[in-house]
Amino acid sequence: MGLDQCQSNFLLSQVSQSGGQRKCRCCLSWSCRSLIIFTWEVPLLFSRLPMFPFFDLAHYVASVMALKEQRGAVEVSVRSPVACWFSAMLYCFGGSVLSSLMLAEPPVAFLAKGANILLASSVWYLVFYCPQDIFYRCFAFLPLRLLVAGMKEVTRTWKITAGIEHADSHFKDAWLVMVAVGWARGAGGGLISNFEQLVRGVWKPETNELLKMSYPVKVTLVGAVLFTLQRSQYFPLARHNLVFLYTVFLVVSKLLNAFFVPVQSSVGLQNKPIRFSSSLKCSQPKYLGGKRKCIKTTLK
Repeated sequence: MGLDQCQSNFLLSQVSQSGGQRKCRCCLSWSCRSLIIFTWEVPLLFSRLPMFPFFDLAHYVASVMALKEQRGAVEVSVRSPVACWFSAMLYCFGGSVLSSLMLAEPPVAFLAKGANILLASSVWYLVFYCPQDIFYRCFAFLPLRLLVAGMKEVTRTWKITAGIEHADSHFKDAWLVMVAVGWARGAGGGLISNFEQLVRGVWKPETNELLKMSYPVKVTLVGAVLFTLQRSQYFPLARHNLVFLYTVFLVVSKLLNAFFVPVQSSVGLQNKPIRFSSSLKCSQPKYLGGKRKCIKTTLK
């Protein structure tokens, strides 16, 4: 009887151990499934983020700080606060102004958004007129500056998609119109930079974005093309997934650029990029009074 009792106890212990292992496996598989489901839901939840007030606030802070860092902007703020305020509003709402002009809508429609105008005006006042320049110095601190820059890139994606949807409501399936309006909504502040400079009494025709596009304008154009193809169902990716991937690309590229620009400036390459000449021209041979150079590098 003692031997039978020992065998039965051993069998019960084995059964309990196997049941525990099965339970652990079930819990592990359930946790993995939950993690996978949550990972797939992240882009969908991200695409539903509201931009107001936090992301819009970051956009206004980054835009007005960029305006203050322009040459002569501080002098304009002292001489004519109205012109400075109007320039700041063009920096903040330039995309809405340009896209409205392209669709034959009132360019002052952005002024109807009272909460946004009040928030942007408050940021403008604090950046330019805060005592001891405390507000600007706080956000000029590198971690805060990077945070604001990343949040600003998030708003760029939302502006591109909003511009494309707005254009599609006026011109159904007009690809070029959707690309143009989405591009204007996302990079309007850069595209109308010449007009903004005229408001401040500055004229720099060499800074025309159509002649020499900056990186934000280029990447916004690429995003407008991608979202237009996706809306026309020619791009095999869901909208929320494309929004998430494109925004991650914008934020990562912005942060990497912020880290590598000081390195380039420290070695003297920020204002003097090295490039190869587009045409490989050979000068006269040495015996004719020249030197043979088929590949040249130029420093600007």
